[in-house]
Amino acid sequence: QVQLVESGGGLVQAGDSLRLSCAASGRTFSSYAMGWFRQAPGKEREFVAGINWSGGSTYYTDSVKGRFTISRNNAKNTVYLQMNSLKPEDTAVYYCATGPTAVAAGTRGYNYWGQGTQVTVSS
Repeated sequence: QVQLVESGGGLVQAGDSLRLSCAASGRTFSSYAMGWFRQAPGKEREFVAGINWSGGSTYYTDSVKGRFTISRNNAKNTVYLQMNSLKPEDTAVYYCATGPTAVAAGTRGYNYWGQGTQVTVSS
């Protein structure tokens, strides 16, 4: 069993930056891919970024490429999402997720989810 707790969300203005953190419990954290997803009001949840177990491979949805960076520190059981040049359309609840068969490049295999953290970007 893995438990995930996100933090770092908030209200910012367009162009600002935020760094989200996701702290994981469980000894198997370092062997799983991790992902960040988001869900805006009235929209389906979407994949934002993924990272493989070692941190050597990262993947992003097109709308955040060049602005967001996913990283992980396996010694601290934590994954991060650095978000720069934020836009109002980035407003959403952000979730981290993982699982033993999670695919860093996609949406499959994510069995464990955090409770989410709200990111609101004002124009």
